[in-house]
Formats: sequence, C-alpha cells, structure tokens
Amino acid sequence: MHAAEMAEEFPVVDMDSDALDAARLLAEHRLPGIVVTDRSGCPQSVLPASEVVRLLVPTYVQDDPSLAGVLNESMADRVADKLGGRKVSSLLPDEPTELPRVNSDDTIIEVAAMMARLRCPLVAVMRDKTLLGVISASRLLELALAPR
Repeated sequence: MHAAEMAEEFPVVDMDSDALDAARLLAEHRLPGIVVTDRSGCPQSVLPASEVVRLLVPTYVQDDPSLAGVLNESMADRVADKLGGRKVSSLLPDEPTELPRVNSDDTIIEVAAMMARLRCPLVAVMRDKTLLGVISASRLLELALAPR
C-alpha cells in the first residue's frame, strides 16, 4: 500500500491563521496535531496538540510539576486569553524542525519509519509540491493491524 492510498483529508491551517481558531480545530476534531502550510498551501510544519496544551501550564509549573497541585483550574481557562490575537506561526518552535512529509508512492514501512524517526503523529503526503492529504499514526496503525 502506498502513502497516497493511506492519506486522508485533514484540516490544515496556514502560518497566518488565528492561533485560537487552530486550537479550537484541534479540540473539536480531537486531532493529535495539524499541518501548517505557507500561503501557497505547501506544508511547512506540524503543530502538535501537545504544544498548545503546554499553554495551559505556566512555565514555572512545567519546570516543577509538584506546583501543579496548588493552582486552581481557572489557570487553564486562560488559554484562550493566551491565544487571542496570536498567529499559528507564534506557536511553532523557533528552531524549525524537519517537516514530516512522505512521497505519494512511499510504502507503509517508509511512512512508519518517518513517523518513528521524527516522533510525529502526522505526516504530509506529497506529490511533487502538492499536498494530497495526511496520514495520522492512528490511521497507519489501523491499516497495519488490519487482517489480510
């Protein structure tokens, strides 16, 4: 099976999209992450949901998790405030990471190897410079574990 056959339609956002809208998209669709494109629609990065979740927790609590028990849950309510007025590009790491992308004719093993190497739950499936869709880790597992 080739990547083009495994790819699914998947929401994408561009670098200039509203960060709060992107977070809502992640939440509403229970996505592990979302592909971020440039203005031309070419994938540039993946924004993992875990990066957005980090905004729920102040840095000092991330540094010392034992402090989490003393915070009330209203701290989590402020995530919308933290995202308001920001662009998706501001949520991405300063150091660009390798974009998880595979070619449309890559095999299931090649896709799995890319996900494993980059520890990313999503890969963009490309044919030349065109995004065909996305393969999630759960989709890959579904196909790998299917009876033959």
